Amino acid sequence: MKKYVLALDLTDDAKLIAEYEDYHQNVWPEIKKSITESGIQNMEIYRFGNRLCMIMDTEEDFSFQKKGEMDANNEKVQEWETLMWKYQQAIPGAKEGEKWVIMDKIFQL
Repeated sequence: MKKYVLALDLTDDAKLIAEYEDYHQNVWPEIKKSITESGIQNMEIYRFGNRLCMIMDTEEDFSFQKKGEMDANNEKVQEWETLMWKYQQAIPGAKEGEKWVIMDKIFQL
């Protein structure tokens, strides 16, 4: 199993953050299906203020390239991603159009 940790910022607006959290309490079934079909076995998202941290446990052969191709060809995923941009903003240092950025592991006990 592989583990990835990613970061993203939300728009710093309490109302929008609450809406975002509501969406994530009721994630569309098509989105959950696309996540598991891509090889992601577990996904957790944590929030502090407007900063998000996502932890993903994946199958060994998981790749972000393959996930991206699957998502690009999935109309419901594209609809979800467009909707989520209302709430999200790129984290400082992200590339143009990049949402979640992979964090580097710097310590393990």
